[in-house]
Amino acid sequence: MDKIWLRSYPPGVPDEIDVDEFRSLGELFARSVARFPAKTAYVCMGRAITYAELGARSARFAAYLQGELGLRKGARVALMMPNLLQYPIAMFGALRGGYTVVNVNPLYTARELAHQLADSGAEAIVILENFAHTLEQVHAGLALKQVIVTSVGEMLGFPRGAITDFVLRRIRRMVPPWRIDGAIRFSQALARGAAHPLQPVDTGHDDIAYLQYTGGTTGVAKGVVLTHRNIIANLQQAHAWIRPVVREGEETIITALPLYHIFSLTANCLTFFKIGATNVLIPNPRDIPAFVGELRRHRFTAITGVNTLFNALLNNPDFARLDFSSLRVALGGGMAVQQAVADKWRRLTGKALVEAYGLTETSPAVTINPLDIGRFNHSIGLPLPSTEISIRDDDDQEQPPGQRGELCIRGPQVTPGYWNRPQETARAFTADGYLRSGDIAVIDENGFITLVDRKKDMVLVSGFNVYPNEIEDVIASHPGVLEVAAVGVPDEHSGEAVKVFVVRKDPALTAEAVIAHCRANLTGYKVPRHVEFRTALPKSNVGKVLRRELRDSASTPAAS
Repeated sequence: MDKIWLRSYPPGVPDEIDVDEFRSLGELFARSVARFPAKTAYVCMGRAITYAELGARSARFAAYLQGELGLRKGARVALMMPNLLQYPIAMFGALRGGYTVVNVNPLYTARELAHQLADSGAEAIVILENFAHTLEQVHAGLALKQVIVTSVGEMLGFPRGAITDFVLRRIRRMVPPWRIDGAIRFSQALARGAAHPLQPVDTGHDDIAYLQYTGGTTGVAKGVVLTHRNIIANLQQAHAWIRPVVREGEETIITALPLYHIFSLTANCLTFFKIGATNVLIPNPRDIPAFVGELRRHRFTAITGVNTLFNALLNNPDFARLDFSSLRVALGGGMAVQQAVADKWRRLTGKALVEAYGLTETSPAVTINPLDIGRFNHSIGLPLPSTEISIRDDDDQEQPPGQRGELCIRGPQVTPGYWNRPQETARAFTADGYLRSGDIAVIDENGFITLVDRKKDMVLVSGFNVYPNEIEDVIASHPGVLEVAAVGVPDEHSGEAVKVFVVRKDPALTAEAVIAHCRANLTGYKVPRHVEFRTALPKSNVGKVLRRELRDSASTPAAS
């Protein structure tokens, strides 16, 4: 498709980006540390760390992995924690040591955690002690060489203050008992790393930077391979888009979405690190009063989030009393931004809530609206520089502007494939190398893209992908279930929620029992919100459950 969107680009945004500016994320890191040594890189719970301090501590962690553990280049290092200072230290340390970062959702159940660590072949993990009991349940069956445990207060330097002390005491009480033989503290790992020199590693574009896990068609999560080139390209694309309105060394971005999520990782942690910004890390954005209290302490210039987060902020009366005079960029992604939320945000802050679109497989950004857009346009925006878009019908034929089809993407930010899954990789791409998004879209004559439907069965819950196959596999293991099907239904809070249709084997089976079984085996956002019992499920003539028919009938979401 001709790049008709280029004529709609805002002034100062280039058609193409230079992906060769950095050979690796380690090189990008080193340049920013050298340029902004005294600037604050990250702030969390009142504790700040400068670019120079981050450089020193990440070097110690890298040296620990190299010198103490003897991990070879390319080894996978898992990180399982919320937004704490330990995350960027460990993450940049792993990258500088030549390793692949495996981001793990801290709320995973033992089943989910075991699969991801085994599938990735992770050799070390840094985990917050609040979740160590989960790892304890599966640790014996894994090939981990080292478990590194940290606490919320470990990097805070024991800050004084009644509020912080209260929070730390409360968090300590929330740590379930655990025991993992041979585990060491994060501070110990840094101390041991200080005894070893950081060995230079020849890391290039084709080396794997991250394995980002997302749901799979087989019912288990699959690892999306993201190379240094993929991530560098996407942060260069994002920087090219925001460059006209941001100032190097002067930005403060609010990072409320978890850094283990690809949106926050690339947009906040990496893109703004390149320009010497300060990242304010929010460990628990669900605590809206505390979150607003933290916002009050900073003259923030940028914020990213999902629609549900922005809506929650807007419904907090103290949020309206904040000073928004410094705000220049407010970016919504991960799920559709609702017009009511976007309109209220603009009225309150004076700044547009700009919608963007992406996928884990695209590092993640694909499209974004102009930052100076004056109205909500129901569009996911324009393709980023160096991005190619094709709208394809079911016969893989490209459609002209105005016609619906599957949104397909090609560009330097697109994954080369899934970890150890060649068949799924082949299915994900067209013959000419475009990634199939699974989303049905239409592009207008000015290049703006609007999503109109979803081709695949994925459910999007507050920006997180949920795949029906995984839900169905878990519920089908319940002895009282004969058949089950899972679909997504509209939800005013999370955009979509999971609803399951169950055929009982045990007539006494209740919706509460189904949900309790799910809670024991699935992360919270995957747990069905609604359960409906049926005597049979609709099926095709070859016996395939017709999820679309169930979605169409799910207009009354109350459990039965």
